[in-house]
Amino acid sequence: MALELKAITKRVGQVTHVKPTDLLLEPGHFNVLLGETGAGKTSLIKLMAGLDRAASGQILMDGQDVTTLSPQRRNISLVHQFFVNYPHMTVFDNIASPLKVAGMARSEIQGRVEAAADILQLRPMLHRRPHELSGGQQQRTALARAIAKESKAVFLDEPLANLDYKLREELRDQLPELFAGRGAVVVYATSEPEEALLLGGKTALMADGRVTQFGPTARIYRNPQNIASAQVFSNPPINLAKASVSGGMAHLGDAVSWRLEGNAAGLPDGSYDVAIRPNHVTPVQTGGATVPLVGRVLVTELSGSESSAHFQFGADTWVSLAHGVHVFRVGADHTFHMDPSKCFFFGADGKLAA
Repeated sequence: MALELKAITKRVGQVTHVKPTDLLLEPGHFNVLLGETGAGKTSLIKLMAGLDRAASGQILMDGQDVTTLSPQRRNISLVHQFFVNYPHMTVFDNIASPLKVAGMARSEIQGRVEAAADILQLRPMLHRRPHELSGGQQQRTALARAIAKESKAVFLDEPLANLDYKLREELRDQLPELFAGRGAVVVYATSEPEEALLLGGKTALMADGRVTQFGPTARIYRNPQNIASAQVFSNPPINLAKASVSGGMAHLGDAVSWRLEGNAAGLPDGSYDVAIRPNHVTPVQTGGATVPLVGRVLVTELSGSESSAHFQFGADTWVSLAHGVHVFRVGADHTFHMDPSKCFFFGADGKLAA
């Protein structure tokens, strides 16, 4: 089973929500759609699920053209971030609803519902109604319905967004196991880079209705092929500034320079956009972070075991993210330290140069 998109597009009036997109999504791993709100993730999922009509292009499932087929004829499941359950039905009937519509035998429905309920720890709640469940239990019910249906494709559109932190962590850890070995193409939309990394598999980075890069998640995190991909796969936002290269040295304005090494050592002289993720800009010098950057602290945040600081560096606002508690004084200058080996250099065309 594979789900393939060929030059698929979506328009609403004169506005293009999904630009020409080619993707081959396969079972055996999660296929993550990663992008900010408005990037086109939900629009693309609706096209794949058959909820919206494509303006052009094709959608193939197992080689069969399903572009114009209804969701019911595509044998798919869709789980939203909102708890979509029938309020008048019990948990059992909610899970069983697509099986009953398909005309499945009662004995098989019973077996599938109980098996899915056991996987998601819902067996004691099968006779309850949705209003008697917690948010996490309601979302588990929606997931159980998708598992019981044994669909060819399962679309999870930010399914954990409305859950509290602990439940999100718990379900996120379980999700890959829940769908492992089922032979279904699983597509998971999220706006959080960390979530994509935790789920693994393959990721399609999306920006402005376009897939900017697709491949194994860890690989594209390490090697963004263009500025758009680097920006999508960074939270907090990636630091971006103009740099010049001459004689094997990189320069940020007149104040900061370093010798290029590794993949960047052979960069031709010229102008580039240099990007570096906030976790490689530290408030104290470390083994790798050796290039000093003096900036005026604008905003600081302490979140759990991490400290972040937004600071003015030249004409740009940069972000530092570091483990531990670090004290900053807003309005004062602070010396941060950048790891030059973690810099990406992009050419005038926006593509990765080194």
